[in-house]
Amino acid sequence: MSILNAIIKVFVGDKSKQDVKAMMPLVEKIKSFEVEIELLTHDELRAKTTDFKSKIADVRKDIEDEIDKLNEEANTTEDIDRKEDIYIEIDKLKDESYTITETLLNDLLPEAFAVVKETTKRFVNNPTITVIASTFDRELSGTKSYVSLEGDKAVWSNSWDAAGKPITWDMVHYDVQLIGGIALHEGKIAEMQTGEGKTLVATLPMYLNALTGKGVHLVTVNDYLAKRDSAWMAPIFEFHGLSVDCIDYHQPNSAERKKSIQCRHHLRYK
Repeated sequence: MSILNAIIKVFVGDKSKQDVKAMMPLVEKIKSFEVEIELLTHDELRAKTTDFKSKIADVRKDIEDEIDKLNEEANTTEDIDRKEDIYIEIDKLKDESYTITETLLNDLLPEAFAVVKETTKRFVNNPTITVIASTFDRELSGTKSYVSLEGDKAVWSNSWDAAGKPITWDMVHYDVQLIGGIALHEGKIAEMQTGEGKTLVATLPMYLNALTGKGVHLVTVNDYLAKRDSAWMAPIFEFHGLSVDCIDYHQPNSAERKKSIQCRHHLRYK
């Protein structure tokens, strides 16, 4: 460390420690939801995701309706100048929608992160979780060994195959992983050592941002990790009705890859 950096550190302090300290009230807020969420039934826990999505749709509805009207006008008008004005208006509205959504996501973050953490707890503590079968559960049961149907119920197992490696879910977020999730959502860089749970950290901001219906990408360093992590984390997301895919399973420019990228409420590993 240079003398200048040492002097700055004395007067300003360590930046990473300051960032972590600033995030601790938010960590405590996440934990404040735990008691309430622990009391929910499995079906009530899953209903939280539907509730979050509805709140996001509600705050964006007026703007999205206006965008739809402008797009319809753009498709019918032959006035080139008017078309240009329309697309400028649409871009402004999209920016406004993004800002409104971002504000709401920040408000939802503590409860949404608590929902993900509680989900991981239930997969740790229950070999199977039985819920009322949704349409998505029924679709998954045809291709995923960890989801089976019993009448109108879906039974989720806490054991599955992750790219050839059989696993039984055994992870719950610690405070350091909550901090990492907050940092990623805020667009910061979070450095973590091997074994500190980077893969688990990613479940938090991925879930939160997938609620918008715009899709989420997680980029890994190689194809193997993308395939492993997508299979490893998938049931945590799928339990809440979010679809998961790894684009490395599909050839570039293929219809399957394009379909994966365009899917709403979708998490994609690459």
